[in-house]
Amino acid sequence: MSSSEPAATSPAEPFVVRLYVRARAEVRPYARAAGIAAVPAAGWALWASGPGWLTPAYLVLAVVGAALAVIDARTHRLPNALVFPLTWATAVLLAVAALGTGDWPALGRAALGALAFFALYQVLYLIAPSGGIGYGDVKLALSLGALLTWHSWTILLVGVFAAHLVAGVVAIVLLLGRRAGWKTGIAFGPYMLIGTVVGLTWARLSGW
Repeated sequence: MSSSEPAATSPAEPFVVRLYVRARAEVRPYARAAGIAAVPAAGWALWASGPGWLTPAYLVLAVVGAALAVIDARTHRLPNALVFPLTWATAVLLAVAALGTGDWPALGRAALGALAFFALYQVLYLIAPSGGIGYGDVKLALSLGALLTWHSWTILLVGVFAAHLVAGVVAIVLLLGRRAGWKTGIAFGPYMLIGTVVGLTWARLSGW
């Protein structure tokens, strides 16, 4: 949900080095769980992407997304040290995919989709009760929105709907089981990632 960074680096180090050190520090306590989650996620990425020009972007989403899901589920945080590189990598890899496929309209649509998804979660962040949408979720929306909308606006809607549907079902189950209350905060990042997987899987199956 939210995002923060550990003070684990020196300002004298190059930015890329500092970012790597911070990312490693964020993942280290959850490396085993993140690694286990990344294996099926990578398998899904290879299948869902074809494979083809989109495979690198899908693989980055799978590996980094697995780590983000684990960290957010356990700490209610989406670290900048992982979210920002995912955003940059997604932008670069989608540009490479557009260069390879010649599908520049898809790249333009992906950029608009990223901004639209970001704007939607910015609004949700402002109006949602405390413990709902965190600003880490807002920043994560950029990369997820780009990947979904690369295929179509319909796929973006599928991803958004799936994320909120799954989160709603889980919340109801927790409430009925008295394992959570109406004011209990949830980590929404994993549901955003699940929704994205559903959307991209739909794109693969439907040929969008």
